[in-house]
Amino acid sequence: MISDLLTFAGVIALGQFSPGPDMLLITRTALAQGRSAGWWTTAGITTGLCVHATVAVFGMAYLMAQGGWLTGSLRWVAAGYLAYLGFRLLPTAFVVMRQGRRYGEGGSEKGRSAYLRGLLCNILNPKVAIIFAAVVTEFVTGDRPAWWSPVLWIIIVGQGFLLWLLYVWLLQFPLFRNGYQRAGPWFDSAFGAGLLTLAVLLAINQAPA
Repeated sequence: MISDLLTFAGVIALGQFSPGPDMLLITRTALAQGRSAGWWTTAGITTGLCVHATVAVFGMAYLMAQGGWLTGSLRWVAAGYLAYLGFRLLPTAFVVMRQGRRYGEGGSEKGRSAYLRGLLCNILNPKVAIIFAAVVTEFVTGDRPAWWSPVLWIIIVGQGFLLWLLYVWLLQFPLFRNGYQRAGPWFDSAFGAGLLTLAVLLAINQAPA
């Protein structure tokens, strides 16, 4: 059973750190706003993971897997929100470039704002619940003890929280922060374009989680 849990943890870690809205958002926030805003964003994403993990582990994910108006509505809302984030980044990058100030000196973001942005980015993506459900299904079949499902839930949420915290901490090293401050507008333009691309892919039902 321990080997099954380790395999599950590895698969979930790969899924959570695959390119997608959460990765783009937390990378940009940690580099531009600093460690505190990055950790607040992590807290928001983790709250979303709590919801998705509950849906996946405790057997309600089939509601979203069925498609229909619920999944379609969430997909359009998520695409709109990602497009909004992308459009916000593009003009901000060029404004800072024109002002000639050092990038990243605009002050840290309030914790509540960073938290809500992380929460909305994660929870509005229906692909997260569907993929979690697909992975979890392989690990809940057969005769399992009563503690098995809660442990899977803890792995999804706890591992995601700790790995994102570590990722934000690593991004604070001078090598990353100084590089971002020198080329910040170009990074933000790339992040904005990436979010807009994800919004389009999500709208046509081909976006990664």
